[in-house]
Amino acid sequence: MQYKFSRLSLVAAIGLITVAVLQAQSSPSTSSPSQGAHVPSSEAPTKPLTAEERDAALKSLQATHDAFLQAIAGLSEKQWTFKPAPDRWSVAEVSEHIAVAESSIFGLVQSKFMAGPATPERRSEVKVTDEVILERVPDRSHKVQAPEFLKPTGRFADRAAVTKAFEDARANTINYVKTTQDDLRDHFGPHPMLGTMDAYQWILLISAHSARHTKQIEEVKADPNFPKD
Repeated sequence: MQYKFSRLSLVAAIGLITVAVLQAQSSPSTSSPSQGAHVPSSEAPTKPLTAEERDAALKSLQATHDAFLQAIAGLSEKQWTFKPAPDRWSVAEVSEHIAVAESSIFGLVQSKFMAGPATPERRSEVKVTDEVILERVPDRSHKVQAPEFLKPTGRFADRAAVTKAFEDARANTINYVKTTQDDLRDHFGPHPMLGTMDAYQWILLISAHSARHTKQIEEVKADPNFPKD
């Protein structure tokens, strides 16, 4: 039977990433792989991504990378810091959130989900599809609160620092997807709303998350009070 999600639950899932991150950080890992290089179990052969899977992830990651950078290009300082309302984020704040989430989600994949041996017997636990993640997560029909540790706090000195943090994190993810021979489809991690997701789907979530918040930036820019220069 096809697994069904309400639009609200799919979008709310992004706001609950913190639960998965904090739970994973509090549990011991079985190994400590270096970033970008998981050492597979010797008990079973690995099954690397197919060419189609690798290409789909790379295209999505590149497209959402370009869309974010285009959305923040050429903004004046007034435009960068403009807040549509006291309880709404500026472009600067949304950008900080995107940059922090980039490294947080990828770090979770690397340090926790890929740390143990492959468990292909868990494949049946995955109910959410790749398409749902890429198409529904960016839908901003329903708004949710970001988890505390991903809220903007002025972590970066200026726009250049935010941009560099994002670009460095995204380049790291793209390089990993290009080169990894890890069995991403047979390593899994729990998401509090979407259920069990494989590691490849968590990579797709990185792209979908930035797409969602790039749309938020466009909403700020479309505000009637957004500075003209």
